[in-house]
Amino acid sequence: MISGTITDASGRTLSGQTTEAFWYSVAHARPIAIGLNCALAQNSCARHVLALAKIADTAVSAHPNAGLPDEFGQYNQDAATMAAIIGEFAESGLLNIVGGCCGTTPAHIRAIAERGRGRGAAAHRSPRRRRCASRALDRWSSPPIRCS
Repeated sequence: MISGTITDASGRTLSGQTTEAFWYSVAHARPIAIGLNCALAQNSCARHVLALAKIADTAVSAHPNAGLPDEFGQYNQDAATMAAIIGEFAESGLLNIVGGCCGTTPAHIRAIAERGRGRGAAAHRSPRRRRCASRALDRWSSPPIRCS
């Protein structure tokens, strides 16, 4: 599994790459999963997860922060809110693996697992093997990204 970090609003990884460039720079390793952890909240990370899911020919993961840190460095996004946002990613067919990064607690992970349990979330499938419902994916892209 290979994971990149989106560091700021520019959408670049720690090494300065776009999400797409990150994928193409590691695809030769044929990872069993490729993912993003995000120094941004899930809403801000969504377009990058979408971009990765659109091109990756392997499992996709996301493990964002529990919101953004406050002035004291605390992450205050509650577990239910985080689970709802990540649940939308999974239910839209963007992910195979979910988790949490900074600020997540066992309660956050439990809420994410409970959100996914029994919902029949559509797992991400490689672009070569899927036809996507562009309306679901367009929600997070700006400008809209259409699946072919």
